Amino acid sequence: MASNRRALVTGASAGIGEAFARELARRGHDLVLTARRADRLESLAAELRDRHGVEAIVAPLDLSRVDGPEALVAALDAQHLHVDVLINNAGYGLPGYLDEQPWAAHAAFIQLMMTAPVELAYRLLPGMKARGYGRIVNVASLAGHIPGSAGHTLYGASKAFLIKFSQSLALETKGSGIHVTGLCPGFTYSEFHDVNGSRDMVSKMPGYLWMDATTVAKQGMDAVEAGKVVLVNGKVNTAIKVLFKLLPDALTLKMVERQAHRFRVGGDRSGP
Repeated sequence: MASNRRALVTGASAGIGEAFARELARRGHDLVLTARRADRLESLAAELRDRHGVEAIVAPLDLSRVDGPEALVAALDAQHLHVDVLINNAGYGLPGYLDEQPWAAHAAFIQLMMTAPVELAYRLLPGMKARGYGRIVNVASLAGHIPGSAGHTLYGASKAFLIKFSQSLALETKGSGIHVTGLCPGFTYSEFHDVNGSRDMVSKMPGYLWMDATTVAKQGMDAVEAGKVVLVNGKVNTAIKVLFKLLPDALTLKMVERQAHRFRVGGDRSGP
C-alpha cells in the first residue's frame, strides 16, 4: 500500500540508484525514476509496481545537460506531482588527468555531479517546506573524506562538495521537517567501475573493502529518517575516514599518492 509520499531517484537505472528505488518502493513510496536509459527504467518501474503496488513514473533525462534539472521539475509540476524524497544519486567517474579530457567533458561532469543535485534541491525545497516534510539524500563518497588523488581529478572534489552542501542544507532546514543526509559509501558492487574503465584495477582490491548496493541504500534511508547529516557506510570505511582525519595532511596525501594506481585510471602517470 503506497504511503502517498513520492520519491525522485536520479541515476535509477543501475547500482545504488536502482537499490534506492527498490528500498523506497519496499517502504511504500511512490516513485519518479530518472536516468538516461529509458528501457532499464521502464523495466524497473514495471517490476516495482507489480511487486509493491506503488506508482512508478519514468522520466528519461540527461541531467548533465544545463537545462536538465529545470526541465525535470517543470514536467513534474505540469503533472501536479510533488516530491517528498529526493535521492541525488546520478554520477560517474571521468578517467585520466585534467588535461587529458576536453573541457566539454569536465563541464558536463560538474553539471551532473554538483550543479544538478543543488538545483534539484533548490527547486524542490519550497514544496517540501510548504508541506512540512522532506528527505534529501546526496550520494557522496568516502572519496570526499580523503585527499584527492591523481586521475579522476574532479571526482573526490565533487564528493567533498556534496558532503559540505549536505551539512549546510541540513542546518538551514533544521526544524522544518526536512532531513538532509550526505551518504558516503566506499567501494560498492555496481556498474560504476565498468563505465569508468577501472574494473580490472578495483577487482584486485580486498573483499572486506566492498559493500553491496542494497545495504548502502537501506543504510542511507535509515540515516536520513533518523536525521543523521553524514553517514559513512560500513565499519571499514568509517575507520578509514577516522584514520585520514587523525593523520597529518602531508602524510595522508603521500599515502593516497602511493596507492592511487590501484583505484584511479591515470593515477600512475609520471611527469608534470
